[in-house]
Amino acid sequence: MGLDIRIPLGLIFLITGGLIGLYGLFTRHAAALYEKSMGVNLNLTWGALMFLFGLVMYLVGRRQKWQDDPVDPRPWEKTSNPPRH
Repeated sequence: MGLDIRIPLGLIFLITGGLIGLYGLFTRHAAALYEKSMGVNLNLTWGALMFLFGLVMYLVGRRQKWQDDPVDPRPWEKTSNPPRH
């Protein structure tokens, strides 16, 4: 089965984190926005963290996987003498 949730989840976090991070980057000098968070730019911080998480999820989901192929099995499943029936 080829369903892998990591790819769309990674893309969602990449896009959302990128947008939040850009907003935090463009509003980093607006002191009124970050007054409640004691001057910490949470948009930039969490946007960057979400972007990194999305990137990791996307890359892990896109890496090459071993296929369940009976004709060409995984290297550790190969036997020198296949069982005879």
